[in-house]
Amino acid sequence: MAAVVAGTALQPARGADEARTNFFDDPFFQVSSGMTGCPAPLGPLYTQAEVRTQMHARLERGTSCWLEGRCADSNAYRYDKTIAPRARQALGGVPQLARSSVWVTVQRRWIYLQGCVPTRRVGEQLERAARAVPDVENVVNDLMVGTRGKPSYPLAAP
Repeated sequence: MAAVVAGTALQPARGADEARTNFFDDPFFQVSSGMTGCPAPLGPLYTQAEVRTQMHARLERGTSCWLEGRCADSNAYRYDKTIAPRARQALGGVPQLARSSVWVTVQRRWIYLQGCVPTRRVGEQLERAARAVPDVENVVNDLMVGTRGKPSYPLAAP
């Protein structure tokens, strides 16, 4: 159920014309751009309507980590700014990263990997590297092999 709830945070809004911002300042960055034609993810960009619907859920999820004794900090989202540079460094050490196009989003100690890799093995190596980062609770591997097909993540506007 957690993966389903987490995935809804990255869904695009119905009104594509509405302005989107990274209202919650979630870390979002690209670690490689070696696969031409890889569909770029939307990232953590929200409309004002989505921000309003996300606020309560994010507060609840951020605090539940602390209440359950899984976090020392009372808000799991406060870990994200320190996880992001460590994730960038860890992923940078994966062979074949330069032949991939990979974006990373960090939200409440979860790392989302999105983009394209040349082989399934490279995707698995990236996932293992992300899981090894201190304070990471979960990794969602939304990487696709090659650039053909429909990605499982919402896309950035063309």
